[in-house]
Amino acid sequence: MIKRGSCFADATGRNLGGLFEESFVESPSVEDQVRERERERKGPTSMKAVVITTPGGPEVLQLQEVEDPELKGDEVLIKVEATALNQAEILQRKGVYPPPPGSNPYLGLECSGTIEAVGKQVSHWQVGDKVCALLSGGGYAEKVAVPAGQVLLAPPGVSLQDAASFPEVSCTVWSTVFMMNRLSAGETFLVHGGSSGIGTFAIQIAKYLGAKVFVTAGSKEKLAFCKNLGADVCINYKTEDFVARVKEETEGKGVDVILDIIGPEYFRRNLNLDSLSFDGRLFLIGTMGGAVTEIDRRVVLSKRLTIQAVDLRYRSPENKAAIVREVENNVWPAIVAGKVKPVVYKYFPLSEAAEAHRLMESSQHIGKILLLP
Repeated sequence: MIKRGSCFADATGRNLGGLFEESFVESPSVEDQVRERERERKGPTSMKAVVITTPGGPEVLQLQEVEDPELKGDEVLIKVEATALNQAEILQRKGVYPPPPGSNPYLGLECSGTIEAVGKQVSHWQVGDKVCALLSGGGYAEKVAVPAGQVLLAPPGVSLQDAASFPEVSCTVWSTVFMMNRLSAGETFLVHGGSSGIGTFAIQIAKYLGAKVFVTAGSKEKLAFCKNLGADVCINYKTEDFVARVKEETEGKGVDVILDIIGPEYFRRNLNLDSLSFDGRLFLIGTMGGAVTEIDRRVVLSKRLTIQAVDLRYRSPENKAAIVREVENNVWPAIVAGKVKPVVYKYFPLSEAAEAHRLMESSQHIGKILLLP
């Protein structure tokens, strides 16, 4: 038997491995052959998943029987305990935010559950491990396959269901606010949409690490909730001018870092001379208010501002794995210590995904909305 990648040399000692690498491959083991024959005999196994029947409103979501995920060598198969809603899934349902090429076509960017199988190349996870994971898609299902590097042990002290509320928000906030924009103790931080899943997590982790936190939200109830989570300055964007309030609270300096999930509606106001301090950093992670705006470069240049944006879903598996490890090292200890807690507004069965989407689009919720298979 000759294995893929075997090394050959000619009489001069030249390595000819590349000439033979594709021609000689390892024969399947007896066990693999038996499994393959059994699979062919039984046919594809199935599970339930939420399917977008056609781009449109929440009513296009239907729970259907689909084939089980195909497990690759570097992946683990998770029996899903819960998945959480994200704005990206609203956009995908509408047909304006397709999944990355080659990724799972179903909705769901994070999940929690129990490992049911591991790929041949995976050594650090075992069947039965209780985990949560960052996904490129597929969380709205009974099972999902995910690269092993994007998996985290479910944090102790948090229910396995509620652990599904952490992967997307923790990886998004940590990679943008801390890894890229370097928010540090003693600095000021403004997060728009403080009562959202992103916002409620960002408040807690920023306070844990010593920042002064400003938030905007649209009701007294939401602002009170943000205050209870640790926000220092809470601004009702419907009744107050957040630019003026930030200027007042910072004695004209402006904040050091802004995390904006809204988009064009707030973009120019974020860049206002009274919103960001000198060397201030603005990070854009959403387009809820639209996708196009204008920028006055004179403002950016005069205050040495940094503007960044990134889409976590389209990052490479290697990059996601690096972020996951950073989250494991820096965020998970705060969760285990009870300094950062899951904020779950409501649970829905997977069959009621349409109702869950309606709730999210109403913006009446605080924190995360979970689906349970």
